[in-house]
Amino acid sequence: MNSDVTPPLTFRDFAAALMGGDEARAREILAQLLAVDAAVAEAATRTFAEKMATGPAFIEKAMSMRTAVAAKDPAALTALIEACFGLAADVARGSAAAVLARYP
Repeated sequence: MNSDVTPPLTFRDFAAALMGGDEARAREILAQLLAVDAAVAEAATRTFAEKMATGPAFIEKAMSMRTAVAAKDPAALTALIEACFGLAADVARGSAAAVLARYP
């Protein structure tokens, strides 16, 4: 087995970087996952961090993105991306499409 193969990034990686205090890495990961530029990823990471501090209800909402991805539900995923990351509707739609393409 080739040990040089890196597993694909996930939202778990994003959350781990953020909770570990590595906001720069969290932004990099989020930019890739949501297919957004660095400035959008920075604002989205900040929004997510602020909302995460509000408690477990937000974490449950964020974790429900997994269900939307598994169900291949772009509308639900778009709404969750808007709510969790503060993205505008058109950007969130594009991000949802990118996420769904990443996890076929």
